Amino acid sequence: MGEQRVHLVKEQKQMQRFMKALLNDVRALEYMIENDWFENDIVRIGAEQEMVLVHKETYKPATVAMEALELMKDLPWVETELAKFNLETNLTPREFSGTCFSDLHKENAEKLNQIQEILNGMDVSLILTGILPTLRKYHLIMDNLTPKPRYYALMDAINAQHLGPNYELRLEGLDELIIKHDSPLIEACNTSFQVHLQVPSHDFVHQYNIAQAITAPILAISANSPLVFGKRLWHESRIALFQQALDTRSSHDHMRERSPRVTFGKQWLSESSLDIYKEDISRFRVLLGSEVEEESLEMIRKGQVPKLRHLQVHNSTVYRWNRPCYGISDNGKPHLRIECRVIPAGPTVADEVANGCFWLGLMSGMTDTVKDIRTKLSFDDVSDNFLKAAKFGIDSKFNWYNDKKVNAIDLINNELIDIARHGLRIKNVAEADIDLYLGIISERAKKHMTGARWLLKSYTDLKTKSTEDEALSTVTAMIMDNQISGKCVHDWDIPQVGHLKQYKPGHLLVSEFMTTDLFTVQEDDIVDLVAELMDWKNIRYVPVEDKMGKLSGLVSTQLVIRNFLKKSRVSKKIILVKDLMIKDPVTIMQNSPIIEAMDKMQLNQIGCLPVVKENGELVGIVTETDFLRITSRLLSRLNQQ
Repeated sequence: MGEQRVHLVKEQKQMQRFMKALLNDVRALEYMIENDWFENDIVRIGAEQEMVLVHKETYKPATVAMEALELMKDLPWVETELAKFNLETNLTPREFSGTCFSDLHKENAEKLNQIQEILNGMDVSLILTGILPTLRKYHLIMDNLTPKPRYYALMDAINAQHLGPNYELRLEGLDELIIKHDSPLIEACNTSFQVHLQVPSHDFVHQYNIAQAITAPILAISANSPLVFGKRLWHESRIALFQQALDTRSSHDHMRERSPRVTFGKQWLSESSLDIYKEDISRFRVLLGSEVEEESLEMIRKGQVPKLRHLQVHNSTVYRWNRPCYGISDNGKPHLRIECRVIPAGPTVADEVANGCFWLGLMSGMTDTVKDIRTKLSFDDVSDNFLKAAKFGIDSKFNWYNDKKVNAIDLINNELIDIARHGLRIKNVAEADIDLYLGIISERAKKHMTGARWLLKSYTDLKTKSTEDEALSTVTAMIMDNQISGKCVHDWDIPQVGHLKQYKPGHLLVSEFMTTDLFTVQEDDIVDLVAELMDWKNIRYVPVEDKMGKLSGLVSTQLVIRNFLKKSRVSKKIILVKDLMIKDPVTIMQNSPIIEAMDKMQLNQIGCLPVVKENGELVGIVTETDFLRITSRLLSRLNQQ
């Protein structure tokens, strides 16, 4: 959020004053565009780096951002983010020429190293990753919201606009995720590397449309976020997660369209950047107001350049994947930028800079070679490509010029890298920078290996040989190791189970350890069904639930065997589940530590614990087999030492 001094608009008069100032800002911007006030004789680039903080011992989120910032008072370029386990740095804007990319790389690496030196004293590490693999839903409670007024105001404002009882996430990939959450803080899962390009005001429409057209291939080659809460979902799950996390809409029994605040857009830009601002004011209610009063039209009349504070506040609450930005340069002239928001953080600084270099090269190259991208592609094709890239990453097949169908790798290697190289040369970028960073993109495409594919391959392999939590911890640890080495993701090895030398499962919660793929029965089912389930699925315990999913009992193999022995001696009467189930089984809550689960099982001499929520809803199960699996892994690791 560019404007720090914001507040929740609670009264109609406040809203009316803010709206009047917002409309005046639009008129002021329109005047400046029409009268050529903008800095159009130079092109600059910039970037913002988001990161996650994790405990060195557990690889789980470390909610210490505020404490860390107290120790970083002499680093003005470090800022808070939405959650206490995130930080953000702003990198220096620089002219788009010469060694701009290697300079950006060096600056970013040096700043991250400075942050890490301070974090070392807190036994915390930073990690660059689109979505932290070890992040869990329970980390996204409101207690972990960064305690600053603007973040509280934003949460309250989004909740006030929300039409449904809960925020819902629904994503499907190799696995499926369907959950509810009580706040929009789930957006804090996402971390990105946001790249900015200053563009001439008279060429904004042309370049913005190009930015839309190339979003899909950029997203495909940079995808790095396939894991959410241990589920393998989209190659770039940030796209869906961000939209759904802030989606205030609810389903209705009619066909009225409502746009999400996180959007790719619905059509090509046609007139000027004003079209986007007007569209966003028309479609989206104001969420926040500004404490700073500014008479933008009065400043225009005096020949002064306004900051357009009210417009910037509203713009900061509408999340376009290619966002228009207004700013004032050091020389006092206003300028316009396009912010590319689809590039995830990580896997390494070199990978991020390569992604930014590729995007900026394409922006320059296509601006020079394509007169009007709208004559080459339909917006529907561009929008479809964007969704494909988010879902399938480098495995996508796109609609391209002249209705050609082309896979992402061929498009990038055979066409787009050459265009990007041409665009970088137009800007007089150093050949060494061009070769280095476009070489990373080329190698990634040739080896068919992005951060997303590495994570999916690594996690899938590890999950068959260890627990889910150990697999997630292992990939997180290896990401951190590779980031320190600087080796780009296309050269990363697939991790082995033994890579994590100091895995300590004692800190786990039941929710991170339980089995959620359950086979259950209901009270009126016949016991024969339970017996067959146990045989077919090789399980020893079957929970009994009602039609609402609440736990009502438990059946074990021991009970089933007793039933069949008795049945063979007495009669052929049909026995129902409710006739033999344990009616009040010992249970445990999902946020309990696994040590508590082990103690309960030992104390009660039982081999299974159904996991329930406070309302009795069945959410998982923990068995003695789960503990044996962890014990086996720990003993194996001890033998290797």
